[in-house]
Amino acid sequence: MSQNHHQSEIEKLRRAMEKELSTGRYTHTLGVAYTAAALAMAHAEDMEKAMIAGLLHDCAKSMHGSELVAICEKARLNVTAVERSNPTALLHAKAGAYLAERKYGVTDGDILNAIRYHTTGRPDMSRLEKMVYIADYIEPGRKQNRDLSLIRRLAYQDLDSAMEKILADTLAYLRTTDGQVDDMTNRTYQYYKR
Repeated sequence: MSQNHHQSEIEKLRRAMEKELSTGRYTHTLGVAYTAAALAMAHAEDMEKAMIAGLLHDCAKSMHGSELVAICEKARLNVTAVERSNPTALLHAKAGAYLAERKYGVTDGDILNAIRYHTTGRPDMSRLEKMVYIADYIEPGRKQNRDLSLIRRLAYQDLDSAMEKILADTLAYLRTTDGQVDDMTNRTYQYYKR
């Protein structure tokens, strides 16, 4: 596929997300897409795939929880009790991967998995999956937290170290806010913990 073909596909997806998402969510989406592409460049990975996954990672985020549950059921995707209790935060990734394939024509399994696992992660993630997960956390619009500048630095040096730090921070935050922790997030942390 030519460079121009990739660019026109990316531009089509960018325009679709601009229409589909709120202004704030669209700005975040662009931040994730460009950050994922920068990480791909730094780690000698496919920038176009990173850009596409970043653009589509939140394509289902503006949907209501009941719509997300319905999409997951239609796609015969397992929905856990924790996901049902907070569908917008947790199911938008699974539903987003389904929409990326069905609505936006993405066939690359690595891109689809990067979208599907960008909220919980999973053990033994591909490099693209890690880059999108990390980009979602470190993109320029993210509010400062205690370790954000360290994580941003780590992301360009060692993806696994960045994963461990993000997961540790996420779990600590969820514990202090009484947020429910998806089992996959715990399993992912155990995998990346050193």
